Amino acid sequence: MSNKSCIALLLDGPMQSWGFSSRFTRRTTALHPTKSGVVGILAAALGIDKNGADEARQIARLAKLEVTTVTLPKNHNERELPIVRLSDYHTIGGGYDDDDWMKRPRAASGAKLNTVLSERHYLLDARFGVLLEGEPEWLEEIAAKLRNPTWGIWLGRKCCIPATPLFVGVGGNRAEAWALLLKAAGLKQESILTDFDHVIEGAAAEGLDAEWLNDSPVAFGAPIGERHVPRRIRQVRRK
Repeated sequence: MSNKSCIALLLDGPMQSWGFSSRFTRRTTALHPTKSGVVGILAAALGIDKNGADEARQIARLAKLEVTTVTLPKNHNERELPIVRLSDYHTIGGGYDDDDWMKRPRAASGAKLNTVLSERHYLLDARFGVLLEGEPEWLEEIAAKLRNPTWGIWLGRKCCIPATPLFVGVGGNRAEAWALLLKAAGLKQESILTDFDHVIEGAAAEGLDAEWLNDSPVAFGAPIGERHVPRRIRQVRRK
């Protein structure tokens, strides 16, 4: 019998964005929460300083948690809403005065050649469940901070604010946490994991349909800088 406990999270908001291959000016999103995004939420709740000397050690401890993400239905007027991908267009830096540009307003015309064009993707009408498995004492510490986080929590980007409480509860095992998640999401208690699209990782993800995602965080800031390593996942479609 496993001695692991399990935390249940409910990620629900008007917009979400889970980057895993974003480069330069094109910031894409996965169709499910990434491990780096979930660990980022936990790091914010715990108050881990990304510029601290021991940040990598603390992130490594969080990255050892086993993460399962579940795509949950979101209904409006008795109709299940499809997940929609939004592409948002940005310009950065154009029209600023060269000297002390932080203190000057944008110019109405005459944008300069150093204007940066950026494309950012978001998910609309998405709702996800997350199961985090790990040592009981460590999960209780995380749960306490999720109830009263040190810093703000968002769903991948600062503009993606949760619409409901993120922390659901701690179960003595995976089955208990799953029951808590179903209740919080207003879903049938007899529902099982295979009733939903979900993503598993690690040893459970072995098989011909396994894939590697550069998504397990090593650090988010100094002194190493933002860095990730691959993790093995399997995307399981609902039956």
